[in-house]
Amino acid sequence: MTSLARSSRPDLSVDQHLALRTAATRLAAEFHGTYGPETIERFLHSSYDQFAVDGRIPHYLPLLAERFARQRLQALARVEGHHRDGRPVVLFLCTHNAGRSQMALGFLIHLAGDRAVAWSGGSEPGTEINPAAVAAMTERGIDISDEFPKPWTDEVVRAADVVVTMGCGDACPVFPGTRYENWDLADPAGLDVDDVRPIRDEIERRVRRLLDELNVPTR
Repeated sequence: MTSLARSSRPDLSVDQHLALRTAATRLAAEFHGTYGPETIERFLHSSYDQFAVDGRIPHYLPLLAERFARQRLQALARVEGHHRDGRPVVLFLCTHNAGRSQMALGFLIHLAGDRAVAWSGGSEPGTEINPAAVAAMTERGIDISDEFPKPWTDEVVRAADVVVTMGCGDACPVFPGTRYENWDLADPAGLDVDDVRPIRDEIERRVRRLLDELNVPTR
């Protein structure tokens, strides 16, 4: 594989270079036979740059970049026809990808298990998941604390069978042949847990209805 150190920005630390090289090695093994080293590096480094601009803790940047690059490569493989397993893909989009879309993601994963694929993104991603949303979901036995706000990319949107928008307005991308739904839900930003619970419950109701329409059995 081409040296990541040569293709990276010069401001990266030695530890960051090592972490990205390790991430690239893992991704290359996962996508062996589908995408080559150049594609892996391009997606990994562009994913890194997405998070580096907002001042996130540098120690976590390579991990976030690897997770985001993996999702993007999985999406690209679906778009290009390299991977089709018959499972519906649902993408939840909101403004900050910190509350509504993350709760919807958590419910779909919890209810559908491996019978569907759930992704999320934001038009203006925040830096952390809304603590009140995390607490409200924890009450339902669903842990979304390990998720992270992220932008959407064209390949992720194109790979989705259903795109659910929640307040991102005209910023949400539209591609022909994709099913779109707009869920008019209050933004939980700045609310306490008591006020987030009704939003959480409405999201659960809508996720259950969507899964039923997609003929996906729920737990």
